[in-house]
Amino acid sequence: MTETTWFIIAIIIYMAAMLAIGYWSYTKTDKYDDYVLADRKLNPFVAAMSAGASDMSGWLLMGLPGALFVTGMSELWIAIGLLIGAWANWMWVAPRLRAYSEVANNSITLPSFFENRVHDKSRALRIIASLIIIFFFTFYVSSGMVSGGRYFEATFGGEYLNGMLIVAAVTVAYTFIGGFLAVSYTDAVQGMIMFASLIIVPVMALLALDNPSDIWTWAASNDYGPYTDGIGNPTYFNMIAGVSAAAIIGNLAWGLGYFGQPHIVVRFMALSSPAQARTGRWIGVGWMLLCILGATFTALIGTVFFSQNPDIAVTDRSAFETIFLDMGRILFHPLIAGLVLTAVLAAIMSTMSSQLLVVSSSLIEDLYKIVVKRLPSEGVLINLSRTAVVAVAVIGALLALNPSDTILGLVGFAWAGFGAAFGPLMLASMYWKRLNTAGAIAGMVTGAVVVFVWGNFFGDIIYEMVPGFIAASLALIGVSLLTSPPPAQVAREFEQAAKLNTVFQDDEDVDIEAAAAQVKDA
Repeated sequence: MTETTWFIIAIIIYMAAMLAIGYWSYTKTDKYDDYVLADRKLNPFVAAMSAGASDMSGWLLMGLPGALFVTGMSELWIAIGLLIGAWANWMWVAPRLRAYSEVANNSITLPSFFENRVHDKSRALRIIASLIIIFFFTFYVSSGMVSGGRYFEATFGGEYLNGMLIVAAVTVAYTFIGGFLAVSYTDAVQGMIMFASLIIVPVMALLALDNPSDIWTWAASNDYGPYTDGIGNPTYFNMIAGVSAAAIIGNLAWGLGYFGQPHIVVRFMALSSPAQARTGRWIGVGWMLLCILGATFTALIGTVFFSQNPDIAVTDRSAFETIFLDMGRILFHPLIAGLVLTAVLAAIMSTMSSQLLVVSSSLIEDLYKIVVKRLPSEGVLINLSRTAVVAVAVIGALLALNPSDTILGLVGFAWAGFGAAFGPLMLASMYWKRLNTAGAIAGMVTGAVVVFVWGNFFGDIIYEMVPGFIAASLALIGVSLLTSPPPAQVAREFEQAAKLNTVFQDDEDVDIEAAAAQVKDA
């Protein structure tokens, strides 16, 4: 059989596994809360792997290795910032948010939590938050479909449209039938595929080298990739060479974005109890660290791997983002190589499915349920959520038919948009009793607007996350202090949430619903 045939077999195996998980999740989904948040019974391993896989996307397997290959270790600042941010998110937000969402009227989406947290009777906070989510994530979904089409073009030489539709159809199918449980478990499997591939590929490439120790010196003094003048890249191992302080600060600031990413923090709300955040933290951050190391060594080993044999070359000769895929093709039997190539597909689909479900939840839970006078049955709500998944996917597909820089460019600052709009608000919700509705709205809107304006007009100065996060924090604090304090009930719930979180530090086996009722009655 040809290499392409083996690749197709591998892809079919992978797609069938994802659909099987979707069907299994369908059999476990009876209630609306099951569909939206897995009835809050997600175990920490699945939550951690799901959060990581839905976060990293194709950047981890293609963008980061390519950047490190071309520029050197100075590209690691973003990875360091993300690693610190992920740890801080699991440490400071995850347990508190799980406890607080239980106290705050059993909130199941981020906009509903914010509304319940400050007791906003106007519904403005919830509506604005949901509109921000719907707008940015619709374009994110479109970007995932574009990536799927490009993946099939590069891997099989197939048609962009066919590849886009295949990726979109399978992702929509398992999200449609299985909801949050399907998304979480497929993400966990996809995260394990990404992890295994990022460990196996560089290890096998290292073993294939004539002299493995060359990886520590080769790039700085020998030609490779884009360097053909006989001196290599002398600053390859220097993390500060040619990088301004503003660039380092901006790259590290990517970590701030974690506090406000709806598709990540929703995993915290689905944990069985706040105590599981500790286990999730070690699993999630450990997975992320090892994956980043795998991506780093893929680039480092690649500088020698593609230089010692003139008969092999990187397919992408501009950004060199295919070094991971090219290594897999060269080193393994086509079937194994095809399974390795599914790691990139897994990264694309895990992110896209999470975004589809978050947008669907916002449409139904945060907008539809506000306007209807009579709440429909559980079955109707589930079917409406499924319909919303398809509707968002169709819009995303229409935008992806003719991909443009405008669509793909939005993805670049959407992380900053969510981070600045929701990040300061999330931290204040967890740790500041004085937060009120006016301050929450002011901070959220300011963060989104500053990121949008700065990213379009001043992005070359410093990453828009920095001014956006600072401006949102100042607006949130300033407006909260200049306006009336929140109602007494808000302060009581704040204290109840803090106390509930403390309960699980002393005894991890406590039933959270019973503990929440006990805290409220105390």
